[in-house]
Parts: sequence; structure tokens; C-alpha cells
Amino acid sequence: MTKTDDIQMLANDSVADRLRLKVSLLPDLPGCYLYLDSEGKVIYVGKAKRLRRRVSSYFNREHDSLKTRMLVRHIADLNYVVVGSEDDALHLENALIKEHNPKYNIMLKDDKSYPWICVTNEYYPRVFLTRDVDKKIGRFYGPYANPGVARTVLRFIEEIFPVRRCRLAITPESVSRGKHKVCLEYHIDNCRGCCTGAISADEYAVYINQIRQILAGDTQPIEDYLVAEMQRLSADLRFEEAQQVKVKYDLVERYRAKSVIVSTQISNVDVFSFEPDDGRAFVNYMHVRRGSVVRCKTYELRTRLDETPAEILGYAVSLAREEFGLDLREVVVPFVPDFEYVGVSFIVPRRGDKRKLLDVSHNNACRRKIDRINAMEKLNPEQRTTRLLMQIQKDFRLPELPRHIECFDNSNTQGTNPVASCVVFRDGKPSKKDYRHFNIKTVVGPDDFASMKEVLTRRYTRLLAEGDELPQLVIVDGGKGQLSAAVEAFEEIGIRDRVALIGIAKRLEEIYFPGDSLPLYISKTSETLRVVQHLRNEAHRFGITHHRNRRSKGQVASELDSIKGIGEKTANQLIRHFHSLKRAKEATADEISSVVGPAKAKILLTAWGREC
Repeated sequence: MTKTDDIQMLANDSVADRLRLKVSLLPDLPGCYLYLDSEGKVIYVGKAKRLRRRVSSYFNREHDSLKTRMLVRHIADLNYVVVGSEDDALHLENALIKEHNPKYNIMLKDDKSYPWICVTNEYYPRVFLTRDVDKKIGRFYGPYANPGVARTVLRFIEEIFPVRRCRLAITPESVSRGKHKVCLEYHIDNCRGCCTGAISADEYAVYINQIRQILAGDTQPIEDYLVAEMQRLSADLRFEEAQQVKVKYDLVERYRAKSVIVSTQISNVDVFSFEPDDGRAFVNYMHVRRGSVVRCKTYELRTRLDETPAEILGYAVSLAREEFGLDLREVVVPFVPDFEYVGVSFIVPRRGDKRKLLDVSHNNACRRKIDRINAMEKLNPEQRTTRLLMQIQKDFRLPELPRHIECFDNSNTQGTNPVASCVVFRDGKPSKKDYRHFNIKTVVGPDDFASMKEVLTRRYTRLLAEGDELPQLVIVDGGKGQLSAAVEAFEEIGIRDRVALIGIAKRLEEIYFPGDSLPLYISKTSETLRVVQHLRNEAHRFGITHHRNRRSKGQVASELDSIKGIGEKTANQLIRHFHSLKRAKEATADEISSVVGPAKAKILLTAWGREC
């Protein structure tokens, strides 16, 4: 197995071409981007709510700032890290700046940390805002990228819960001796008198546990309480007070408690995630120092033999260990690698902060895989088509690549004007010149099954008679009933074994195969499902359009046919010239006469109640 960097090699050796390619592959997701100079040193770290838009802005316009122009001139490469939210991007940016000390960030950032909310370990715990984290004094929640949000959350807690705000050293002994006296906060009902024991430690602990739940992100209990309070106040017609409670409820609902990018619960660990690919593997490495992610890199490995995922992961750990001189102690992995390291503890988390951090790492490994696929497809569009068709072939178990796919749909209004449509996709894309629509001829009434059988019989009987190629896959829009009708048609024509056939039900995107009673459910993010949905939607659109046109012409023809002396030829002349019956009725007598002649014009105007 070998380490590769194909994205660097896809374009030519030009730095501008490499950067242009990398920028075009960036996702529109929140994250941080790192600019590197020609020596591989990080010269700038930035954050973005949408990475592609933010990074491309550096290269697609002139900048007024001399500093920005100098930065762009020295960019030789770029890396990025995808995170779950804009707040996480803020935290990661802060950590990366402190780790790399980039040249162009120095004057833009101070050395302050983001604020945290602390719940102390005291006999009567306090809740307060701080920038200094000392795990000995209590549990810390955050950090908060926006200090205003932190203050709002703390103010909300103080409004809901009567927690003490003083800094007195309250102990069981001081309470029993009556050492302290209540203050103003007690008299205005902001505190329950902890210092004098007016509220027991157990009763006070109930408030603290609820506060911890909110700060840890479990806001459901307090939301339930606030909803009940709103309903009670509304029932008593105290609407202003109910509105005040609703404001608090909205705040709790919007509140996001924590970030795994920066966490006091994770000290110094290394994280490795694994994402397989066909003949390759992507392993993302993250290093967490003092509770913050300070390094992120994805290795792309090409497998030579039939290495197991455990062997590949072990090799990647060795690569990172050698490249960064790591002194591994605690390593978070999706599974234990097939490699022994003395003194190293491998952890496979199932839940909690470490599991969330592993998910962030895995997301970045997946992004690198997507980048490689997109880069190859940009330089070789035919490869994307082949990969897409191979995926459809695999998902539907087809004997050959479905380069020619056809989809059928029926359309009628309570059995009137029944029509059907056939849309054709070649190499995964619509071939509109091959679209066909059908007027149902042999079926009376709203019978979708019989209509489907008629259309398929007419379509493929004609293709066989004219010697045209048959599709590799036919899709019928409908469930088991339409599919059974299609199977009957194929068997009668004699192409049952030559063309693959499936049905798609509208409600749950269920895929049915002939002879299978249970449907196949394809992933909502699957490219195969997107192609099938596109086919189905095109067939529906094309059929509905034809049905409307036929119904409209039918209505026009029926009205003109009811006029004695006006035949089909005259009606067609009118519609061909005026395009609609409404325009014909609004036309002047001279205009109508010029189209159908004076005699027919007189008949029409009389029928429409107009003067000749």
C-alpha cells in the first residue's frame, strides 16, 4: 500500500492551476481554510460559513488591502477542515491560529480565549461566566464563540433558577454555625438563602441538575416546563406574561450547548477515521491538544494487495506518527488497527464527545474522497458517466451498463383523454429528441394497468419492427400493478429476457422488481435514486403537458363542433392562426374573415352573439 496525493497531480504543475482546481472542489459547508506558502508553512487561517464562496473571493477579484494582495501572492497551496457549524469553525480557527501562529493572522487576533460557563463543585454550587478553565473547581460548558450569547444563557439561567450569585465559601459547618446572613438577593427572590440553610442542599441540587442538563444540551425538560407554563398563563388570560415565557422558550430552543472542536472533556488525544474506496482508502488524522483540535490531515492510500481495513489504519497511524513525531498515548479510532504500539491505548467510542469528534474526522475523510472523485470527473467527464452507470448497474443488478434507459407514465382525468409518455435517457442524461407520447386507443375508462400494457406493446413492437436498439433498462412509474402489466407486455412481445424492468412507487420511492413481493429502498443520497427520480419526474412532466394540450384542444373542438356550418377544417384554421379560442372570440370581424372567409366568419360571430 502506498500514500498518494492525486488531487495535486491531476492538474499540471502550475500553482495557479492547482489552486483553481482545489477551490472549485471546496464544499459549501462551514469550516476553516489554511493557506500555505511554497515551503508548506501555514501563513493564514480563516473561517467560513460556506468554504467555497469565501475562499474563491480571494482569487476572483482585486483587493484594496495591500496586506490581502501580499497574502494572495504568497499562497502556494491550501487545505481545509469541515466542521458541523459556524460556531465550530470559530473555535477551530482560534485553536489553529494559536497552534500555527500564521504570519498574516498576527495583527488580526488577540490571545483571549472564548468564554465558558462554569458550575462549581461547592456545597451550594455557583454558576458564572469565565475565560479561565480550571477543571479542579467545577464543570465547564462551552466555549461560546459569541460572548453575548454566553451572557444571555447565563441571564436566562439566573431568571429561571434561584441560584446564588455571591462568592461566599459556604460549607455545612458555616451554615450550622450561622456564620452568614442573607443579603438583598434573598429579599428580592433571586436567592433562596443558601448561606443560612433556608434551602437544603438536596433541594438546591435539583436546580443545579436542571442547569447542567440545559448546559449539556438536554433542554427537553425545561422546554416541557415552559410550554406548560405558557399554557397555564394563557388559560388564565395572562397573555403578556405568557409572551414573556415564550421568549424564554424560543431562547432555549435556539440554544446550542457545546462544541466538540473545543471541549474540556477531551484532553490530549489523537483521532483517526477511515473511509474505504475502490482500491483506495482515506484516513483522516486529528490531533487534540489541551481540549482543542490543532491539526487535521487526510491521507489517501492506494492498496496493493488485499489489505484489511485494520491493516490500512495501522499503516496510516504509522505515517502520522513518523511525519509529526507523535508520542501517542490515547488514540480514538473507528476500530482497533492491526498493529501493536507499546504504551498506546486505542479507544473505539460509541457515544459522547469522543464519538462526535470521530464523526467530525470521518466527515473530513469523506470530503477528501468526494474531492478526488470530483477532480477526476472535472478532467475526464466521461469517467463520471461511467461511474454513474456502473452504480446503477450494481444497485439494480443489471447484466450490462444501462446506457439507454426509458421511463413510462400514464396520465388521465377521470378516465378522459388518457395519454402516456415515454422519456429516454442516454448515458444518464435526457435525450429529448427521443421522447414520445401516446394517445391510448384500446382502453376504455381509467385503467392504468391496461394502458401501461398497451403503450409498452406499441413502443417495443415498433422498435423491433424497425430494427432499432432496445434499452438496457425500462422503468414504469407505479407499483406492483403497473409492473405486472409491463411484464405481461414484455412476455407477449418476447423481450422479457432481453430488457431489465423495474417499477417505482411514488409514495416512499419504493423500487419493485418482477417476481419480488418486497420493494428495494435505495439511500436518499444515492445517485441512482436521483437518476430514477429525474426520469420519473420528466415522464410525469412530459405526459402532463401532452394531456393538457389534448384536453384543451378537445374542449375547443367540441365548442366549435357544436356550431352548425363549422367543420373540423375551419376549427383547425382558427386555432392555428389565433392559437386559442379565447383570442379568436376577441378578434375583429375582419381578422376572422381573413382566416376563414366572410361566410364562415358570419356564422361564427352570430353563434358568439356578436354583430356581423
